Amino acid sequence: MNFLKALLNLFLGSGPIAIPENAVLVDVRSPEELLSSSIAGAVNIPLADITVLSNVLLPEKNRPIVVFCASGMRSAAARTKLLSLGYENVTNGGGIRTMTLKIKK
Repeated sequence: MNFLKALLNLFLGSGPIAIPENAVLVDVRSPEELLSSSIAGAVNIPLADITVLSNVLLPEKNRPIVVFCASGMRSAAARTKLLSLGYENVTNGGGIRTMTLKIKK
């Protein structure tokens, strides 16, 4: 894997991913951003609040989690933070447009 592709995977998600059936979808965008678009069933935990709210809204540390945002940048940071908090299976789903396409497949 070349360096550019590795960076894109880190920040924008790992390309086509299979979303586990029991995964929790976590939208790390601000509440204001949700007004323009959202994914049904996703939990909104803004990146700034991920440390405080994750223990309340995501109690199962071994359940698969797919984080996403507008572009994939904040979701990359959220993934790193959740892993540091002990969550075991966290995937960066990238941006909301990418996630919407992945869910429709």
